[in-house]
Amino acid sequence: MELLCPAGNLAALKTAFNAGADAVYLGLKDDTNARSFAGLNFSPKKLQQAISIAKQMGKQIFLTINTFPKPTEEHRWYQAVDMAADLGADALIVADLSLLDYAHSKHPQLPLHLSVQASATNLGALTLYKEEFNIERAVLPRVLSMKQVRDLANISPVDLEVFAFGSLCIMAEGRCHLSSYVTGQSPNTGGSCSPAQHVRWEEKGDKQSTLLNNVLIDSSSKDEQMGYPVVCKGRYQTEEQEDPEFILESPTSLNTLSLLPELGKAGIASLKIEGRQRSPAYVEQVTRVWRNAIDTYMASPESYQCRNEWNAALAKVSEGQTTTLGAYERSWQ
Repeated sequence: MELLCPAGNLAALKTAFNAGADAVYLGLKDDTNARSFAGLNFSPKKLQQAISIAKQMGKQIFLTINTFPKPTEEHRWYQAVDMAADLGADALIVADLSLLDYAHSKHPQLPLHLSVQASATNLGALTLYKEEFNIERAVLPRVLSMKQVRDLANISPVDLEVFAFGSLCIMAEGRCHLSSYVTGQSPNTGGSCSPAQHVRWEEKGDKQSTLLNNVLIDSSSKDEQMGYPVVCKGRYQTEEQEDPEFILESPTSLNTLSLLPELGKAGIASLKIEGRQRSPAYVEQVTRVWRNAIDTYMASPESYQCRNEWNAALAKVSEGQTTTLGAYERSWQ
């Protein structure tokens, strides 16, 4: 199984490779990718440098062009596809149908991976993308149970990639516009659930508040760890409860170390670590744990056991310092 890690900059990329990543995924410094934050991502020159480093180390670079082109601005997304092909990226991660068609018709030699933003969760969808655009891989949304992943893997015409660790999303990716009610911008078009220009933290007395476009998202004591403000992970009051609580989703991270044998037996091709917006230190910690876990599993699949020290290390870099199996453990699905 491939270990695929995030790279928000060159430092994170080098860290990931040195810690044992087989490949990294990254984006350009614009809204063609779904992590469009100031200070993150790669200029064309930095992308060329990243690809050169990867080739020297025998690693791979996957470029995310996974937002949906804006009307009359499609040429910018097409230019990103052309650049990736010209520079020798190992694959594109794409969601939009028009971009898949453009990349497949103009650069048939360039491998295409279907982004999680496409929300493909069944055989019919995967077959369509394979037949029309010759995709080689699909990234599954984080809403499927382990049984559903296993059943789909048995019949999939393409390789499958799953999220193994990192921040969770309660939506079927590619179908969320929740943040647009507060900021006017959604991750599907603007590249961010919570654009940085709308984020503000305030401290008053022993309390700290998190605001998104001047809307109060969360409030806590100063010694409580606060997550990055997104609408679905805010605390709210309802008619039934006076004290604000996490109604939609509480800050936590996905951790599937215990499912490694099941993912391996299902034939999952790639394990994806979320976090292009996170620091190189985060990338190093998570990559080293997962490299160790995968190597341990591959050496002796039948005797694999998840180690307490692995989970402890991952918990330290998790949202809210807690982890979950998310939808994977929903046996009723």
